[in-house]
Amino acid sequence: MCEFVSWIEHKGEILFLTNDLLDTPKGKELIIFLANRYWDDVCGHGAIREYWGLQQGQGLEKEECDLSNPSKLPMQIVVAIKAGKMSRIGLSMNLLTPAASAEYEKIRQSAKAEYEKIRQPAKAKYDKICQSAWAEYEKIRQPAKAKYDKICQSAWAKYDKICQSAWAEYKKICHTEFWELFANSDNRIEVWK
Repeated sequence: MCEFVSWIEHKGEILFLTNDLLDTPKGKELIIFLANRYWDDVCGHGAIREYWGLQQGQGLEKEECDLSNPSKLPMQIVVAIKAGKMSRIGLSMNLLTPAASAEYEKIRQSAKAEYEKIRQPAKAKYDKICQSAWAEYEKIRQPAKAKYDKICQSAWAKYDKICQSAWAEYKKICHTEFWELFANSDNRIEVWK
């Protein structure tokens, strides 16, 4: 998975995503394409390729996660970040002062607690439904498995009986033929003549 900030250098251009681009028809298609993966994937090379219509192998993929030094980035990206034009693409704690990071962390923890208030009951409901479905499956599976085993055991018994009979016949033929050949002393090795 790519991190914020990613870009592709292609034919002398620096290709990356901004809020403005996400508001275009192509950008709205990209948002629909990313769906539930939006926040994980919008900052990556795949999303950039999708928006700009680039195939894998076209252009050079670049990424810089340490934003503490803007000189590591193309100037177009620095300008876009400073102008707030990438606020829907990603974030980097390296951009904030320690005081601002602490304030952000308070807000993030509060938002995470709200998320957990919603997620935990939903997960409990999901688990209950899955457990119920599993119990229903087991009610069906166990008798079906018993029936399967009974049928297979019966079939195995028939198969085994046929094979044993055929094996006995095979052994009888082999032994008979061997001893008929052995009965003729010309067929024996020298020490048995």
